[in-house]
Amino acid sequence: MSSVSIVIPARDEAETVADVVLCAIAGAPTADVVVVDDGSSDDTEAAAASAGARVIPSLGRGKGAALWTGVHETSGDLVLFLDGDVTNPRPETAAALIHALTVDPSLVMVRAAYERSLGDQPGQGGRVTELTARPALALLFPTLAHLRQPLAGEVAVRRDAVEQVAFVDGYGVDVGLLLDLAARYGADAIGEVSVAPRAHRNRPMHQLKPMAVDVLKVILNRAGVATAGPTLHERPAIALARSNPQT
Repeated sequence: MSSVSIVIPARDEAETVADVVLCAIAGAPTADVVVVDDGSSDDTEAAAASAGARVIPSLGRGKGAALWTGVHETSGDLVLFLDGDVTNPRPETAAALIHALTVDPSLVMVRAAYERSLGDQPGQGGRVTELTARPALALLFPTLAHLRQPLAGEVAVRRDAVEQVAFVDGYGVDVGLLLDLAARYGADAIGEVSVAPRAHRNRPMHQLKPMAVDVLKVILNRAGVATAGPTLHERPAIALARSNPQT
């Protein structure tokens, strides 16, 4: 039976992270549940620890660096990523993602597919997903255009696969992992599983714009399109880092 590590990146998510941890534990009772505290200024660490998570500090360098840290500091055969800001977490999400990856050995990644609930009304997807990620993938990576939530933070991956690819430091990490694993193992190695509608803290437009820039920059980079501004900062593949600690 495969062992499971659950990695939850969080920054200033004291109001929601405990419920996310409790649902993760309920959905995967034998998993090692880790919250990577990415430089929080609130009580995220205490809330996560009180709910039963092992808390690992990160350096406040963004979601990608936090995910890299979580993978590097865990050892489960399967790694499940969950977002720490979900306001309606459910144990079934963790259980469904792990099950889908376990029963199909051809898959290296299984992504949650869901509707974003807006109050009591289900919607389709987030603004960055629908206006940036999905159109860009349809144009540049059409074999992945069918994915409903290419930026989903609820994703199960095989450790031996995810340790072979780099992690972009910022919000582009989700689509970067998707594109790099698809390039390495084929689009057919990426699966989806439908889960219940998901709700999280609604972010204002001034926070969404840099997220959209990060996501688009990664997609264009992986398509070989040069962009202005600083180059992407990426953590090396963990397999490389383990074999050469000076990398």
